[in-house]
Amino acid sequence: MESEPSCHAWGGPTERNRPMFARGGLAYVYLSYGIHHCFNVGSGGKGRGEAVLVRAMEPCEGLEMMSKARGGKDLSQLCSGPGKLCQAMGIDLSHNGVSLTGSSLGILVPRERLVWSIGRSARIGITKAADLPYRFYVKGSPFLSRSSS
Repeated sequence: MESEPSCHAWGGPTERNRPMFARGGLAYVYLSYGIHHCFNVGSGGKGRGEAVLVRAMEPCEGLEMMSKARGGKDLSQLCSGPGKLCQAMGIDLSHNGVSLTGSSLGILVPRERLVWSIGRSARIGITKAADLPYRFYVKGSPFLSRSSS
């Protein structure tokens, strides 16, 4: 989304955002405010500069390890934000540019078909173009970083 001012691709390719301009399916990991890692999935074709920030997830396996990594937080707080998710999963800058197929980091397809009700809202945590409805979430999920209202 090179045409969108809050996107890291806005200024074109840099060493930092290189995975966004590669083929889709690569991890784009960056450090936010020098503190929190954020995990994105490269989603465009080569040269397009696109990625999707993974803001939260429902932890299903490895709960003891994730809880230890997060200082004993309860289940709903383990991965309820981009920094928390990376801390719980052990995702850091060493994962930047890693393929999400056939590596130690990936996105799994559920064994059974799940049916979710998907919500859409304005984005959170940004100031430029914050009103664009580019935030997607599972309605009613207790694992969201912030409520959908």
